[in-house]
Amino acid sequence: MAKKTPNVIDRHVGSRLRMRRILMGMSQERLGDHLGVTFQQVQKYEKGMNRMGASRLQDASRALEVPVEFFFRDAPQLDARQPEFTNAHDTNFVADFLSSNEGVELNQAFARIKDRKLRRRIVELVIAAAGADGTNAEDR
Repeated sequence: MAKKTPNVIDRHVGSRLRMRRILMGMSQERLGDHLGVTFQQVQKYEKGMNRMGASRLQDASRALEVPVEFFFRDAPQLDARQPEFTNAHDTNFVADFLSSNEGVELNQAFARIKDRKLRRRIVELVIAAAGADGTNAEDR
């Protein structure tokens, strides 16, 4: 039997769920308690493996103190000419980064830096470290 691939919208909603949960410092178990499900079920929602129903999304919005629309912000848009979503990859890598522990830590620390010039220099450093051509500086 072939492995089921998550729907891009379910993945997007799940990544937004994870991002907000992490930003609030909430565990999967605690969110599961709010939703009336196990932490394993929360993991499945976050990965997009299981779809969240409307009432569960409403419960999640209350638990995470965001409007339901939050989960759909920047969602991939359907292009009538293509069977798949057009910007799913672009949206997912940002959401994936922002829902990682490193992404949250980096964003929180970066937001505390008040000096605009220093923030700009940090961005330039990260771009240089990542390599403008997509390769890491250490790989060159």
